[in-house]
Amino acid sequence: MDTKRIILAIILSLGVLLLWQYVFVPKNPGPGAVPPVSESTALPVSPAAQDKSGETPAQPEPARTTEEGAMAVSEAVTAASEERITVSTPLYTARLTNKGGVLTSWRLLRHLNSEKEALELIPAAAAEAGILPFALLEDSDPTRATLESLRTSPLNVSLYKAEGGNLNLKEGQKGTLRFHYADGLGLEVEKAFTFIGGRYEVETAVSVRRDGRPVDYRILWGPGVGNPSEAELKQRYGGGPGVSLMAGGKLYRVDERKYKPEASLYNYISWSAYDDNYFATIFIPETATGSAAFLRFENGKTPFFFLAASAPRTVFVGPKEIDVLKALGSDTRKVIRYGMFGFITEILFAGLQAVHKVIPNWGFSIIVLTILIKILFFPLTYSSSKSMAKMAEIQPKIKALRSKYKKSKTDIQQRRQMNEEMMKLYKEHGINPAGGCLPLLIQLPVFWGFFRMLSMGIELRHSPWIFWIKDLSVHDPTYITPILMGATQFISQKMTPTSADPAQAKMMLLMPVVMTLFFLNFQSGLVLYWLTSNVLQIGQQALMNKLMRKHKGESHGKPRKK
Repeated sequence: MDTKRIILAIILSLGVLLLWQYVFVPKNPGPGAVPPVSESTALPVSPAAQDKSGETPAQPEPARTTEEGAMAVSEAVTAASEERITVSTPLYTARLTNKGGVLTSWRLLRHLNSEKEALELIPAAAAEAGILPFALLEDSDPTRATLESLRTSPLNVSLYKAEGGNLNLKEGQKGTLRFHYADGLGLEVEKAFTFIGGRYEVETAVSVRRDGRPVDYRILWGPGVGNPSEAELKQRYGGGPGVSLMAGGKLYRVDERKYKPEASLYNYISWSAYDDNYFATIFIPETATGSAAFLRFENGKTPFFFLAASAPRTVFVGPKEIDVLKALGSDTRKVIRYGMFGFITEILFAGLQAVHKVIPNWGFSIIVLTILIKILFFPLTYSSSKSMAKMAEIQPKIKALRSKYKKSKTDIQQRRQMNEEMMKLYKEHGINPAGGCLPLLIQLPVFWGFFRMLSMGIELRHSPWIFWIKDLSVHDPTYITPILMGATQFISQKMTPTSADPAQAKMMLLMPVVMTLFFLNFQSGLVLYWLTSNVLQIGQQALMNKLMRKHKGESHGKPRKK
């Protein structure tokens, strides 16, 4: 009996405990839950939060929990009116607005436009699109964004509270601008831009939160870089504006004209850039795990293109100068599109820079570098000319062999016999059949490297040579240098021994005419290189012809001429 009473007492006690737990003890809120706010739990109000009458204003939105469980209150932070801020440095003058915390101007002081004014890198189309550089895109999937959503996003149209004021930075000085906005309903945005005097990069720190939780964002740049005129665009041979990215250690390039929606999103990037021939805006994330999207928004015949880069720690806005990009790091020098022989181009440019330190004129530096390259390749050129001269000497014997084996084109046996006799003939005269072409093929990468260097080198932009050549990066306005180039090429070709038959030789004489027409609108720097090379080739060919005549005379037992 006592046992039964004990068991009943235990059951009743457990029941009372469970009932008390259910009725009287409050439930533990789950992750992210919002606990109710009563008068006894309301947050204290600081004296600064009271108005002049001493009364406490209305309480803000109820407290929310962050992911760590800490309480956060979203107070409204905004500005009363739009404010313009100027940042002056030795390299550029930048202007920002607190409406969206974006850039309105970025003028390079050491690079000028066609009117000889400081060059503006903020594209004029940005104002037309309604989205200025450094605007934000709040979306985990950037390809879903629309032009209208970006134009009306509170991230980009709200008046931020700005701190830092106008900055006037000397070489090496740092200055920070901060923008802060909160709508009082859970959205809070902070932007901090640190500018450095004497450098083109900006250290960035951007934070977007909703209800205390961080939100993924992307920073925008576009459409394009700068405002090149139609005339300037026609002078450029490095391709049009577009996006370059270093993703997974591999370089990608997407030109605006070749845009494909299915190939517009890239992950694991170490940097992304919106660039053209000479200038770039480069976004560098904290680690090589960032992402970037190349976005296209329709706008009639002329679409708007934007680069949307995730959480950059550094933004570079400036010229594609090799030394500046090397100092920036992260392999950003590869944003200069030197092409498949890029390593040769870099070597050539290093040589051109070395010459320029001694001769501070880019035109004369090109001439000196061309002379050095000609000297370097003289043995190969001599070998090629010597081989071609020997081939010209045995042409009658080669014609005799071809006459002997008339059916070689259709008869495999005759073709084999003719080839065997030709190889025997080459061996007797010490001729390598590929000797005339191989040296030229070896020099081809150097020529291509020179072409890319002179096409992409911003150092030649607006750099004069002499007299009428005021800009080595554009064509000769008088067309004198390309005509001289064609004339010197004709002379050089006439002087060079050839194994071609007379009809083919005459056809080859048309090549200088074709090259002249081809080079009429090429950059003056590139035409100067080719012209200098032709003049040197004439001198080399005269020397080689003299040496070969002397060698031929000695081989026939003729006395030397004094």
